[in-house]
Amino acid sequence: MNAQVTGSRPLVEMINIQKSFGGVHAVEDVSIDLFPGEVVGILGHNGAGKSCLMRVLSGAMAPNAGTIRMGDEDVRFLSPQDARRQGVETIYQTLALADHLDAPSNLFLGRELKTRWGNLDDKNMMEEARRVLHRLNPNFKNLSDPVFRLSGGQRQVIAIARAIYFKVKVLIMDEPTAALGPAETAMVADLIRQLRSEGIGIFLISHDMHDVFDLCDRIVVMNRGRNVGGYRIEEVTKDDVLSLIIKGEMPAGWRPRNAARTPQTGLSSN
Repeated sequence: MNAQVTGSRPLVEMINIQKSFGGVHAVEDVSIDLFPGEVVGILGHNGAGKSCLMRVLSGAMAPNAGTIRMGDEDVRFLSPQDARRQGVETIYQTLALADHLDAPSNLFLGRELKTRWGNLDDKNMMEEARRVLHRLNPNFKNLSDPVFRLSGGQRQVIAIARAIYFKVKVLIMDEPTAALGPAETAMVADLIRQLRSEGIGIFLISHDMHDVFDLCDRIVVMNRGRNVGGYRIEEVTKDDVLSLIIKGEMPAGWRPRNAARTPQTGLSSN
């Protein structure tokens, strides 16, 4: 299903991550990993810790304990800029787009291209935006329109284009289809498959079970700040996943749906 190379090194490992707010353990001793060309679903009820865990990876929040490793190097992200420099990009549910600006201005927001005289290079930004947007969607034509005039699917394309233009290795997607209709949801799903085929690793935060089973290679379920299960998608049913989300454990007598399969070896395995 995925483009992961057998025996490849994880793009990122989060090892024994802890994050507390006073006496509340939002993330408690969680370890997960992500390989090239893999989509890993991060699931759980609101407040389960999934978004908090991903904010740690994105540099938006510092952990109280634990290690983030990329390749052979332990890294420390003090800000989202630190994470981006290591190839970690985040597309939030709100998309973080400036509604009054056009697609090129949003794509390069905070990282604008300059001429040799230090002025904004609007022509180059338009050309680069057209190139990367057409790579994702050849029919994208509204480059000069403010993004508030664009559809939800077109706005999602801009957010994804911003990530891949800046050499993303690990992409965090927070509920990417939550506000989209069926046609736009299908378009975003195709984009996710395209990114996976290019070797980009994706953490997908989602409540949509159809998206999870359609797009993910593995799932990790959070419950009360803990990782209560990591499985390959072909090992589980939707009822199994719901049991993990609600009760924090598999149904009594559970066996992998594909019992003959060799168990996975990632940090997110049970």
